[in-house]
Amino acid sequence: MDPAQLGIRLASGVIAPLVKKLFTSNPPGAGLIDKPIRVSALVSFRGEKRTLTDTDLRKIAAEIVRRAVQAAGPHDPLLEDEEVAVVDALALTLHSIGDLDLDDLQAVQLGYENLATMLYSAAGGAELLKYLSEDAVRVYSEVLRLACLHILNFFTQRSTFIARTLIEQSRQLDALISAVDLLVERVPSRTAEDAYFESRYCSYIDNKYGRLTIYGIDLNESSEWPLDAAYLGLGVMESEHQHAAELEVNDPLRVEAWQPQRQAVEQALATKPAILLRGAAGSGKTTLVQWLAVTAARQADIRGPLAYLFGLVPFVLPLRTITREGGGLPTPEDFLRAAGCLVAGAAPVGWADRVLSSGRGLLLIDGIDEIPAEEREQARSWLRDLYETFPGNRWLVTSRPSAVRENWLFEEGFLEYDLLPMSRGEVEAFVKRWHSAAGADDVMADALIRALRTKKDLGRLAVNPLMCGLICALHRERRGFLPLGRKDLYEAALAMLLERRDRERSMHRAGGLVLPKEPQVQLLQKLAYWMIRNGRSEMRKADATAVLADALLAMPYIQASPEEVFQHLLLRSGLLREPVLGAVDFVHRTFQDYLGAKAAVEARDIPSLIDHADKDQWEDVVRLSVAHARMDERSEIMEGLLSRGERQPEIRSRMYLLAAACLEHATELPAEIRAEVETCAQDLISPEALSASNMYELIHAGPVVLEFLPGPDGLDDATAALIVKIASEIGTEAAIGVLSQFRRHRALDVRKTLVDAWPRFDSEEYATEIIAYLYPQGIQFPVQSDGELEALAKLGGRPRVSICGAVNLDHLMNFPEASVTELIISWEERGDGGISDIDLSVLQHFRSLERLTLVPCYGLVDLEPLSLIYSLREIVIREATFVRGMESLDGVEVDCAGVYG
Repeated sequence: MDPAQLGIRLASGVIAPLVKKLFTSNPPGAGLIDKPIRVSALVSFRGEKRTLTDTDLRKIAAEIVRRAVQAAGPHDPLLEDEEVAVVDALALTLHSIGDLDLDDLQAVQLGYENLATMLYSAAGGAELLKYLSEDAVRVYSEVLRLACLHILNFFTQRSTFIARTLIEQSRQLDALISAVDLLVERVPSRTAEDAYFESRYCSYIDNKYGRLTIYGIDLNESSEWPLDAAYLGLGVMESEHQHAAELEVNDPLRVEAWQPQRQAVEQALATKPAILLRGAAGSGKTTLVQWLAVTAARQADIRGPLAYLFGLVPFVLPLRTITREGGGLPTPEDFLRAAGCLVAGAAPVGWADRVLSSGRGLLLIDGIDEIPAEEREQARSWLRDLYETFPGNRWLVTSRPSAVRENWLFEEGFLEYDLLPMSRGEVEAFVKRWHSAAGADDVMADALIRALRTKKDLGRLAVNPLMCGLICALHRERRGFLPLGRKDLYEAALAMLLERRDRERSMHRAGGLVLPKEPQVQLLQKLAYWMIRNGRSEMRKADATAVLADALLAMPYIQASPEEVFQHLLLRSGLLREPVLGAVDFVHRTFQDYLGAKAAVEARDIPSLIDHADKDQWEDVVRLSVAHARMDERSEIMEGLLSRGERQPEIRSRMYLLAAACLEHATELPAEIRAEVETCAQDLISPEALSASNMYELIHAGPVVLEFLPGPDGLDDATAALIVKIASEIGTEAAIGVLSQFRRHRALDVRKTLVDAWPRFDSEEYATEIIAYLYPQGIQFPVQSDGELEALAKLGGRPRVSICGAVNLDHLMNFPEASVTELIISWEERGDGGISDIDLSVLQHFRSLERLTLVPCYGLVDLEPLSLIYSLREIVIREATFVRGMESLDGVEVDCAGVYG
């Protein structure tokens, strides 16, 4: 007998009044004051003002069971003892309603059967019914399900439930309408053939790019993480040169008033349809491309801030692959084939043109720097033609910082952003994720985090995901003992990959090819240097075996063919990969540069290093060559760089700064040469030489620049702001020492730059050394983490505070009551794409708050708690928010244009 059948025989007029007694009555309204409205808050047998005692609850359970037994008729009798046992079990079960962590809307969405199961489990489950007969269990189950049916019916009849449901449905309906409108706009008239292929193509993209290789987690082979777990969103900042060009102004006051803001890369892509993103090797550019492609391919999972990807078709165009054999840049019909897409042959004729013509393309063009410098203008023309021919699509182009000049694509309509080094919080999040994926002990992760905080040389290396991954792997493999320099770190990584891995995992097979570490390094060097000399990041397998054949002539002890050696290096070294059949490259460009530099030094090819030093693809090779070189070779490199700079004024800054950057690798160098390099660098960084045009060159030169930056004495405000900008962008622990010299500076631009740099450093250390001393007039103090909010509270708060992201607002209670006059809060959307009620009651703590801005809210906002803040004069609310309680705010100007109500 199910509840529906029993319900026919036990009328609602009998059961409903009994169920209703379990709950308190509620006044009319939307029920937004108690947020969220928990079922446990509605029961009448809990809380301070009980209207139902435990005895009353049992009487209700007894009456429900009695009526149900009577309704069942004489053919389904229960013994008296059994009826009492059912009553006891039902009373205990109904009592567990008070422990539910659900609101009424969630309970209704759960359904009566699932609600009954939840209550049964909460009351004890099988233990509750172990002494009941089969008939008694059946009656208990039927009556409980029937009661749950009426409980949910009672919820739906509450006026508060109706109002809340209408709000929720309105939000969901609006989101659905927007999504449908966007889909109609972006998919105007797909044929069935196009739709079928797009589904197949998106599955291919998901499979191809949906996993990220993480090197070093396993000494036996590289490991792969699901991209969702591995992807770590990084920060970007709009290029200052870009902004000045965008404004088209020569008014220095307007330029100086602008302060670049760190933002999530996804946020930048959401607001700008075409972006050129600059980032150093290993900074995460290619991973970002993968993540965007996979996110767009998984259309069903696109929500909230990523809604701009809805309906877009990703085209991943890795330029190293496309230009592998000197082929021309492709037209849309050849995009998939040129990128090595395995389903390219199944594309309907004209499909790519139709996608791009309708504005549904997401073009992800990775690695402008992978194209030889002499071919980049051709690539620029190709991009311009595509952009003008197919307007309305979204574009992301990636490059190393020095590969193309500032504003390279500005006239074509692209905005430029710089991918920032990982912040302290991002580094620590990466370390924790890495150790979790590796199955390593949390104690080891914590130990590495402490080491990164305390050992400055080590912390300087942990600036991007690649280096962080290497550090994690070596830290685990060496049980906590780590090299401190970049060269030492690479050498340790090579030892781990080439020597210890196979030995410790017993991978050698009888009769198989065995190559010690040193011959492998020599052979890999030959391949790396060939790629560098020829301006390539990949080489054909035929070229690789030819290079190896020449090298093996000097290694007669290796009894194997070039093809066998090639296969061994490809499969066992962990440093090579085969991106497509018939081609080979290094797993990361930094390994290629390291090994190529070693080959150049061993071949005494110093003149070639100096001749190519002005090319961005050789920059790291030159630096690492200094690390590999002996003292006489090192001196020759440094003198050669200075000499080229003196002879060629157009590249003087670059040569001098490159020489200065090499100093950190020069463990031994004649004093007179070191002094000459320092003098040349000092001349570039002198107040007279500093300008916005050479600022990024100085930043790219790295931490060595910090030694030459002047203090604030005698500087004008603009120069002081430039120096602070350079030091904060370099972002190492040593930068705090430079920045602390400017912490009492009164210029607004200097103070804004100092406060905006906070996320790049340890929250508490930066707050103590810098934030504590800043004059607060005219600046907002940005808070992006609980650590920053706690640190600001320890400093006594600040008048203007801007909070962004998943920050616990309860920490505001630690601020002095009169400390904040203006507050900006930006919430994030819930992970499931839904909305959350926003509790503003914590703000009642501030008795001097005058202006409040909420953007975006993604939730139901009740302003009534703010009626107790008598100093409040203005509230600004933006982006898809339902607002109530405005009538309670006397004398407060509320600007909530574009919200729901």
